[in-house]
Amino acid sequence: MSSKKNVAVIFGGQSSEHEVSRLSAESVLKNIDRTKYDVVMIGITKDGRWLHYDGPVEKIGSGEWQAIAEAGISSGKRLSLKESFPDEKENENGIAVAGQSVEEILNVAGGCVENKKIDVVFPVLHGCNGEDGTIQGLFELAGIPYVGSGVLGSALGMDKAYAKILFDKEGLPQGKYLVFSRKQIERDIDSVIKEVERGLEYPCFVKPSNAGSSVGVSKAHNREKLIEALELAANYDRRVLVEEFIDGREIECAVLGNDEPIASTVGEVIPGNEFYDYNAKYLDNNSIIEIPAVLPEETIEIIRDYAVRAFKCLDCAGFARVDFFVHKKTGKVFINEINTIPGFTNISMYPKLWEKSGVPYGELISRLIELAIERYEDNRKCSNFDVDGKS
Repeated sequence: MSSKKNVAVIFGGQSSEHEVSRLSAESVLKNIDRTKYDVVMIGITKDGRWLHYDGPVEKIGSGEWQAIAEAGISSGKRLSLKESFPDEKENENGIAVAGQSVEEILNVAGGCVENKKIDVVFPVLHGCNGEDGTIQGLFELAGIPYVGSGVLGSALGMDKAYAKILFDKEGLPQGKYLVFSRKQIERDIDSVIKEVERGLEYPCFVKPSNAGSSVGVSKAHNREKLIEALELAANYDRRVLVEEFIDGREIECAVLGNDEPIASTVGEVIPGNEFYDYNAKYLDNNSIIEIPAVLPEETIEIIRDYAVRAFKCLDCAGFARVDFFVHKKTGKVFINEINTIPGFTNISMYPKLWEKSGVPYGELISRLIELAIERYEDNRKCSNFDVDGKS
């Protein structure tokens, strides 16, 4: 009998970071230790369908996986979830796919695919509906261990405005910021602009409160650009964050662990574009990453300490990447944001930071899976008591 654990790697999703998720998942799948883990691949399409995929890993990043899954073609044979889920409905092409009901999704998330009980889920999902606590709640209901932060940590980490409130409580230095609702922007953008101009200076950064990979983020140099930036950010979330521009170096630190997390060395991003936007992160390949960052040792230790404190104050688990600014003139450290499911592509900072810190990519994935099981077992202790607190 095989002692290998069955790990479901879930990718795609209904967010603006769907494509980034596929690239991250492809890298994870290429580096996961197949001597320890049997892998089940589940993709979520942009329209929300959950598809079991058993084709070439190389087809995930390009997006070709979906056509293969829908056609039921994998390694020369027809793939069907119908064999695993006899109650599933078939689409017009006769292909069994997961539906939209909670019951159907839980079957896929916590049930069996090809008669394999899933032991751990690795959600390689970025952005809304994947990194914000929603799918984590689904796994909690399914009673299945999953990699990364729980519902609370995921939700707080995803919502930049609420994360900033807790960073303030923790005493972590950060730049000035303002938060506006989409309705405020739509109904009275002139008042929003006046408030921004009273509290901040140009340039300033405008971003959706709930988004990642710099999607919907703009640097506004004047009032005209501020209007464009507010309207763009409001397309991605109902709340919009406007932040003070800090003339700083962009520094990132990786955190790994549960109750006793550890921090990696730190890295610097030198953007090829005006700032480290979506194109600079994933498309242009013209940014420079320096690991370790050339900084005084004292500054590096401050960043590592802040990273762990940020991780713990949001009740994160598993992994996170914490982003900072180091002011170019004063050297002061400012926390920017935290990413509870950081990018995992072959050029992403998180795995590169740990590789430089002595943890290779494959080992990093194994550690994350074991941390997921550890956290699940710890949480189960709470469920072993009745309402009177007796076991």
